[in-house]
Amino acid sequence: MAEPTNLLTEEKTDFKRSLGLLDSTLIVSGSMIGSGIFIVSADMARNLGSPGWLLLLWIMTGVLTVAAALSYGELAGMMPKAGGQYVYIQRAFGPLTGFVYGWTVFTVIQTGTIAAVAVAFTKFSAVFVPALNPENALFTIGTLKISLGQLYAIASLVLLTWLNSRGVQSGKIIQNIFTSAKLVALFGLILLGIGLGLNSGTLAANFADAWSPAQTLLDAQGSVQSVLPLAGVGLLLAFGTAMVGSLFSADAWNNVTFIAGEIKDPRRNIPLALFFGTLLVTVIYTLANVAYLALLPLQGTPNAADALGRGIQFASYDRVATAASSVIFGDVAVGIMAVLIMVSTFGCNNGLILAGARLYYAMAKDGLFLKSAAELNENAVPGKALWFQCLWASLLCLSGTYGDLLTYCTFTSLVFYIVTIVGLFVLRRKEPNTERPYRAFGYPFVPALYVLATVGICIILLITQTQNTGLGLLIAALGIPVYFISRRS
Repeated sequence: MAEPTNLLTEEKTDFKRSLGLLDSTLIVSGSMIGSGIFIVSADMARNLGSPGWLLLLWIMTGVLTVAAALSYGELAGMMPKAGGQYVYIQRAFGPLTGFVYGWTVFTVIQTGTIAAVAVAFTKFSAVFVPALNPENALFTIGTLKISLGQLYAIASLVLLTWLNSRGVQSGKIIQNIFTSAKLVALFGLILLGIGLGLNSGTLAANFADAWSPAQTLLDAQGSVQSVLPLAGVGLLLAFGTAMVGSLFSADAWNNVTFIAGEIKDPRRNIPLALFFGTLLVTVIYTLANVAYLALLPLQGTPNAADALGRGIQFASYDRVATAASSVIFGDVAVGIMAVLIMVSTFGCNNGLILAGARLYYAMAKDGLFLKSAAELNENAVPGKALWFQCLWASLLCLSGTYGDLLTYCTFTSLVFYIVTIVGLFVLRRKEPNTERPYRAFGYPFVPALYVLATVGICIILLITQTQNTGLGLLIAALGIPVYFISRRS
């Protein structure tokens, strides 16, 4: 089969190549670290009821994420073009599959994640401005309630979109500042938490019975309805369901591939940024959960008077990091952690907004998205694509809750990670002689294990979260008729 020519020639583009390895690594880690690590361990603890299984789940999430990043490195080296994962899928499977991926990114994955992170940003801003709490509705349109918090979340998206429309340097500065700040703060929390927690005996008490999983079910009032011991298939289903939280927290690492057109020496820097960024976040997430377990008992009761009584399972509003910090700092911890999470989510959304528009730009260049999205503005960024993304993400802020958005995004994102890594095998067969500056680590075993494990997780989610995952698949499937309609017109 004839091979494409000049495969390693960097894309001729009007983009400005101004992002180095450090910038790219901070985009990977900054896009990953949003709100999840501060919140989702509470729900995971209720699903698993065991510190050993909780930590194992976070470690497995990290291993899978790094394995996927190592596999993507080969594709990034072969195709250092704006659009990243969309380009890889299209090259392996053709324009229809590439379009369905891009359609799903726009309708669910990227914009849904942006909306979920904006909702989390608002949730923690409400610590200082209670009027932003979701129950404070301004007005109602049918069954849709519009709150001040939703408008505040949308305003944050408009601000970040405007800043990124000013040029890649503007987005880069915001990303570097906010990511550096939250990395320093997280390491500080980890060191203080583990250091003080080891002396308290809480960590030892948690691990006195580390491997006895049990699922805690709540009634409509938030009280404990039952505690079910887990084993066999029940444990497997609970493990897969709980993994939604950790996978969502570790998602968006692929965003750096979307902006390949603005990265210096992308054949080298993108694979390295993927590896360093995902490894850094894996270490941070694992250690953060060790710090939680060193400061708080895993099990607790919902109506306890303080953070120690509620434990990780029933941290107030699931704010596990805030509850853990209160053991160190007392009442002032609520404000400290709210500021940290606001910084984290604001920086995370900056990276997501910056990267996502480049994918729609690449699709528009191929005639598979709104034509005007292929235009670069006077600042050499796809301004109209940025605003299209902002508009749809804003609508999702009005339509969904944090939990629903989390499930939609995570499941559909996993499906296309599987598709992309299968594409690695396809391209090895279709284009065996294509030069590859970097070859996937452990090929074919590491990519194959990732695919098998992730398929298993998706099957579990289809069983346990049928409505949300089914809706995610339906939205992706709608991309097929849209593709043929768009091709005809």
